[in-house]
Amino acid sequence: MTISTPWWRDAVIYQVYPRSWADSDGDGIGDLPGITSRLDHLVDLGVDAVWLSPFYVSPQNDGGYDVADPRDVDPLFGTLDDFDALLERAHGLGLRVIVDVVPNHSSSEHAWFRAALAAGPRSRERARYLFRDGTGMGGEQPPNNWLSSFGGPAWTRVTEADGSPGQWYLHLFDTTQPDFDWECTEVREEMESVLRFWLDRGVDGFRIDVAHGLVKAPGLPDTDLTLDPLRDPTGLQPMWDQPGVHEIYRAWRRLTDSYSVPGQDCDRILCAEAWVEPAAALAHYVRPDELHHCFNFHYLMTAWNATALRHSIAESLQQANAVGAPQTWVLSNHDVVRHASRFGSGEVGLRRARAATALMLALPGSAYLYQGEELGLPEATQLPDDARRDPIWERSGHQVVGRDGCRVPVPWQADKPGFGFGPTRRTWLPQPPVYGDLAPDRQRGVSGSTLELYRLLLRLRHDHRLGRGDLEWAATDPEILRFTNRGVTVVANFGPRPVMLSPEAVVLASSAADDDVSTLLPDTTVWLAT
Repeated sequence: MTISTPWWRDAVIYQVYPRSWADSDGDGIGDLPGITSRLDHLVDLGVDAVWLSPFYVSPQNDGGYDVADPRDVDPLFGTLDDFDALLERAHGLGLRVIVDVVPNHSSSEHAWFRAALAAGPRSRERARYLFRDGTGMGGEQPPNNWLSSFGGPAWTRVTEADGSPGQWYLHLFDTTQPDFDWECTEVREEMESVLRFWLDRGVDGFRIDVAHGLVKAPGLPDTDLTLDPLRDPTGLQPMWDQPGVHEIYRAWRRLTDSYSVPGQDCDRILCAEAWVEPAAALAHYVRPDELHHCFNFHYLMTAWNATALRHSIAESLQQANAVGAPQTWVLSNHDVVRHASRFGSGEVGLRRARAATALMLALPGSAYLYQGEELGLPEATQLPDDARRDPIWERSGHQVVGRDGCRVPVPWQADKPGFGFGPTRRTWLPQPPVYGDLAPDRQRGVSGSTLELYRLLLRLRHDHRLGRGDLEWAATDPEILRFTNRGVTVVANFGPRPVMLSPEAVVLASSAADDDVSTLLPDTTVWLAT
């Protein structure tokens, strides 16, 4: 009997940030009907699934990641009927649909948090969140020294119903995003109920926001502020990567597995956003009884360097293989600088971004793409200050520009107002003029365009089943990265000089936009038939 490989082990999943994908009603903000109208683009591109960032009821203080009602659609984006129509259309096109779930915190406008403020200290309502008495004379100091990821302290003091200064509540992000207390059984039951609500509607899985932050160390001790979050083990910090998160995800895996049908490739999946070091600790999230995917942010943050990338890829695959999981590759998302700008500016950045994508899509495992990267969109670095919406901008005292630059509305048609984002020229963030030249109608069918490169790579990846393969590394070279996967040899040139290819080499794909396939130019990746 043939046992098929589950779809998620080598899937390519495309992230849509709803505010910025397509606007159907002309208000300048993307919406669910707009997404539905553009799903054909994803089929043409060749991806397996679409992941939607939050579209739930929210005051939008953090782009929808401050959820006030996780069981309904914010009117900004449409209605539940609109979501059902999107889901039906996607499934009809052969696309699976992944939605965000935000379990670490709620909006301060959530009914639970409003009830907590009204109920007072040591009430059942406050037990759902992390309310604590302050320290110092009269409790005027925060309970500990934790800092918000958005800047400033991670605690805010409330005023009690009688007007007196009261307890403090924890918010690892914005003040409008109070953290849940996952030691509270009611919180766990509520979140599983939310998952069932969307599973019953037909979604194919969830991306879990701040998956490593749900459980805090007992007693909420002070943290060591000298720790480097990108180098030191994440679990040394009492607010991140605590052992208790894994119990939660084992329960969630049992829940999603209960929706599987034997003999049908219909697994519902769970993907973690977990900024965790080292790689061995990250692999704990994808053990067989836990999550299916976990973004490899160490790979995302690795510099454009052959030696560094080889080490990152090899270690990542080793740790994933140790627990029987596919590795989950990603280069861009709604929280980081687009890789067309992160690897360099202008043409250099785009050239390296194309080469990096060609390298990533040849690797075993699953891969996630971010809206607009298939067009070669750069980061919008010249946004006027008064246009910025990311709360990081305000909480940092205008010292950190935040993430708006990667969230600018997507262009669709070069000669339309707003580059075809909607029926009017309105866009909630201004689009750089260069976005017009990168619109799909300027690239579709154009040999060497970034859009056509992505379509080719995704077709070849599927045809050769590269996501299900294994790497065979060639000899180490400080400027060349070379491996073979299922009969495809991948060569990437990180050096300053061209490298001659064998006259017998059959080039399947090249990240370079030129037609010369006899040499491997700097900052270029090629796929060769072995």
